[in-house]
Amino acid sequence: MENLHNKISNKELKERLMAETEPRTTISFYKYFNIPDAQAFRDELYQKFVDLGVFGRVYIATEGINAQISVPTSNVEALKETIYAADPALDGIRLNYAIDDDGKSFWVLRMKVRDKVVADGIDDPTFDPSDVGAYLKAAEVNEMMGREDTIFVDMRNHYEYEVGHFKDALEVPSTTFREQLPMAVDMLQDSKDKNIVMYCTGGIRCEKASAYMKHEGFENVYHVEGGIIEYARKAEEEGLPLEFIGKNFVFDERMGERITDDVLSHCHQCGKVNDDHKNCHNPACHRLFIQCPECDEKFEGCCSEQCQTEMHLPKEELNKLIQERMKDKDFFTKKRA
Repeated sequence: MENLHNKISNKELKERLMAETEPRTTISFYKYFNIPDAQAFRDELYQKFVDLGVFGRVYIATEGINAQISVPTSNVEALKETIYAADPALDGIRLNYAIDDDGKSFWVLRMKVRDKVVADGIDDPTFDPSDVGAYLKAAEVNEMMGREDTIFVDMRNHYEYEVGHFKDALEVPSTTFREQLPMAVDMLQDSKDKNIVMYCTGGIRCEKASAYMKHEGFENVYHVEGGIIEYARKAEEEGLPLEFIGKNFVFDERMGERITDDVLSHCHQCGKVNDDHKNCHNPACHRLFIQCPECDEKFEGCCSEQCQTEMHLPKEELNKLIQERMKDKDFFTKKRA
């Protein structure tokens, strides 16, 4: 089988995307199921996705698949058929359609085989990821909201929670899912008699988190079906009040889907009300932060005066700085304040 990897530069791929005239639809989906030969599954699916013009990010492991992709809108039905036919476990799988979608979320298809589709740090052989909490549909989520016997738990990272969350939801302050799982157990030890409702962006993290909470002895565990994306879509379709406020952070070029007009966060530089995430324009930093338009102009898209200065260094000096910082495995991660 040929053409199993992209060989075109990012610059050319972005230019091709911007030149497209047909609209694209952004879709995410996941499924925990056994894949005996993850590499073979990946290679076969990759070629089919290429033929359909799919862009995006897909992770495959022996435990399942996690995908955030876009496809020409005319190929949506063909994509559904391809996914449903890829494995019996995927037949009829729920697909989450983006809410605030300009079709420019991805410009290349990257499909990788990993040890796990979501890095969880769990090495307990008795843990069963299929023993999940009960699903809650949008109307059921609203019914449980505000009850004294119920706690909503946000299983996303701190920068996601910052711009939007369910009202009064508990934040588990961490930048990685593997850190959050034991942290959530510790934070909720005195609440084992309550209903624990877990949620995340599209459902994949909170589904596994609900199984982990049950594994740790919590009995009344729930999770929002399809995550924030599906909740917001169904609430709108059914005319329900939105209990998620603000923006839903997404891991593509959009960096966020507007759910309500509420702006919960502030520019990290001047403190003005704002919830626009971006990456620092200094390639020797690339920090994720929130920046208002005024500071964007003042700092040229950089997160600090230092980065603004570094960005204009001679190319050789800038590349040397990047190489030096790459020696610190945590420098180019979202862990930095």
